[in-house]
Amino acid sequence: MRTVTTVAGLRAACDQARAAGLSVGLVPTMGFLHDGHRSLMQAARRADDFVVVSIFVNPLQFGPQEDLAAYPRDLERDTAVAAAEGVSLLFVPSVAEMYPEPPRTTVHVAGLTEGLCGAARPTHFDGVTTVVAKLFSITGPCRAYFGRKDAQQLAVVTRMALDLDLPVEVVGCPLVREADGVAMSSRNAYLEPADRVAARVLSQALQAAAAAIEAGERDARSLRAGIERAVGAEHRVTLEYVEVRAAADLEPVDELRGPTLLALAARVGRARLIDNITVTFAADGEARIDLGIDAASVVAPGVASPKPLLSESESTCAAG
Repeated sequence: MRTVTTVAGLRAACDQARAAGLSVGLVPTMGFLHDGHRSLMQAARRADDFVVVSIFVNPLQFGPQEDLAAYPRDLERDTAVAAAEGVSLLFVPSVAEMYPEPPRTTVHVAGLTEGLCGAARPTHFDGVTTVVAKLFSITGPCRAYFGRKDAQQLAVVTRMALDLDLPVEVVGCPLVREADGVAMSSRNAYLEPADRVAARVLSQALQAAAAAIEAGERDARSLRAGIERAVGAEHRVTLEYVEVRAAADLEPVDELRGPTLLALAARVGRARLIDNITVTFAADGEARIDLGIDAASVVAPGVASPKPLLSESESTCAAG
């Protein structure tokens, strides 16, 4: 595996790979890699010949009161993870390399960015789309792999690539859950032990909603109310939103008919966590529910999960 730190280096490497007849796969990340990221790399390795992983904590997607300075970082370990997963090229630019001057051009995807997480983080998605557009431009024609845990991000990036005719196929990959059901996130490292236990209520509430859907419930209001009750019973968790949206365009729905996203966000201690499930329907009307996959199904090639920010004696949480 090679590591490059410049835009020119990444562009040249991808151009050379395509000139040699190789397909290129891109996995954009902010580092502190976990099994969810591994699953993206593995998907890219299965489909593409030359796999690029970018590690860049993008300041444009953090609000003024958010955790940019504190965001967990471990480049040495991340490099080992990427190498173990057979990544071809690691792109680790500095902020000055990505933004030599404060950018005057940003990318905005209307509609899809205004609800859900966009309501609480009004500048976040413009930061995401701007840096992803830059990565797509630098990498060139490729497949780009994103996890479905960030369902709104996936929808926004997919629409951006479509609207701007970017030569990139955006590939959504399954949400990955830890053994206790908590969705993997780098911000899980912020959780104190009691908060880590409390965080389980988020996936449990979604699983209860999935059971109700399988039993025939189709009313969005009823499903939202059930999730709100379940999460509200855990006093260490502050629910930010629960939404039932059409999976493709994130428009609110009153009744589950086509592909539907049930998504939530909550504050748990220092961490802001998100989670979701997706529902589709067979021709006979039977609900098929994507709850994500267990981390045990992600083959880990000998590099341990990142350590929590607390010591092992203080916390049993795995960083996500």
